[in-house]
Amino acid sequence: MAPPSDTRRQYHPHASFYPIAANTRVMGMTIAEKILAAHAGKDSVSPKEIVDARIDYVMVNDVTGLPAFEVFEEFDATPILEKTVLIQDHYVPNKDVASAEQAKSMREFARRYGIKNHFDVGRGGVCHQIMIEEGFSAPGRLIVGADSHTCSYGALGALSTGIGSSEAASAMATGELWFKVPETQKFVVDGEPGKYVMGKDIILHIIGDIGVSGSLYKSMEFYGSAIESLHLSDRITISNMAIEAGAKCGIIPPDEAVFDYLKNRVIGEYSPVYADEDAEYEDIFEYDASEIAVLVATPHLPENVTPASEIDVQIDQAYLGSCTNGRIEDLRAAAAVLKGKSVHTDVRMIVVPASKSIFEQAMREGLLKVFMDADAYVAGPTCGACLGGYMGVLAEGERCISSTNRNFIGRMGHPNSEVYLANPAVVAASAVTGRITDPEDLLER
Repeated sequence: MAPPSDTRRQYHPHASFYPIAANTRVMGMTIAEKILAAHAGKDSVSPKEIVDARIDYVMVNDVTGLPAFEVFEEFDATPILEKTVLIQDHYVPNKDVASAEQAKSMREFARRYGIKNHFDVGRGGVCHQIMIEEGFSAPGRLIVGADSHTCSYGALGALSTGIGSSEAASAMATGELWFKVPETQKFVVDGEPGKYVMGKDIILHIIGDIGVSGSLYKSMEFYGSAIESLHLSDRITISNMAIEAGAKCGIIPPDEAVFDYLKNRVIGEYSPVYADEDAEYEDIFEYDASEIAVLVATPHLPENVTPASEIDVQIDQAYLGSCTNGRIEDLRAAAAVLKGKSVHTDVRMIVVPASKSIFEQAMREGLLKVFMDADAYVAGPTCGACLGGYMGVLAEGERCISSTNRNFIGRMGHPNSEVYLANPAVVAASAVTGRITDPEDLLER
């Protein structure tokens, strides 16, 4: 979708207000610059400028919450209730005493201050999915979270970024935070993706091209017919993994798919933000989606991409889930490959829907039965395996094909284990054959 040339005074049917008056029209700003300018109360901002901006929401999870709460108590303040979101997701249900203490600290903090936006075990799911599902994320918003993959909400046209626990404490107390305005890169992906090419493959292709530091502290904006054709779930995957290129945020201009999703879901008002036609970009990258293969990122960096059809590696575990690829569309893609087949006897497959509502929908659609009939293990929402915490930890020498976002040394367990990143269809196909497999090759057997 080409961004309109003038949107700063343009009324949008999904917003109930004109956010910026006509006499403040400023040419040449990107989406990130416009959002930061609006939240800083400025007509315009420039790359590398330092601004103080009001935030719309700050999120912490059970791992990052405890240090945030400890810092917060030093302020002698009260958290801004409507802006604070607490989500239990990394070690749920708690796996040991240490994680139980972390979770307890969040419950006590929520009760002490009367924080209603607290999603405990059985009432939520993976933090980034909940921030989207529950309507906190929306176009034009500025959202911070004490988790690096907070950049996921850029798929809805928000500027969202990860921060530290101390910064989260400050944001909860003041409702504001300082930002250095990032430079912006533009990524245009046109054409029709192949049958099994998903958002995961598009972002892996980009990271493979520019490297894991290729967008360091920059805003990535994504455009093109291929991006527009993607389900929102695939767009979330792309924005989610912007951090794997070092980016501050990854933003996709919102369209009708986003507006339809937010109907009867979004909290409060929102106003879409689009880049000006004459916005200045540090770099512009163009790709032909028809030339993007079904990819796998081999150990130990997301930039190490290779077509799945060119890899012949035996696996011990196949993991489907996480904030990157645990949505209903991801489960459908994997179930379509797995239906009527069985997980290889030498492989354990773990399926973790990203939220309670996704779990329930997968159950209604019969997807969970497909997985269980194939001898996959299905669990409730948790981040445990993704960060090597539990529910899928790898032993020495083991290999996992995973729909998660990182394959660093020791990311999912032992330092001498290996993680291969791929889309849900590749995870399912590999679970069946016991080796990393392109879904197209599986169908030909």
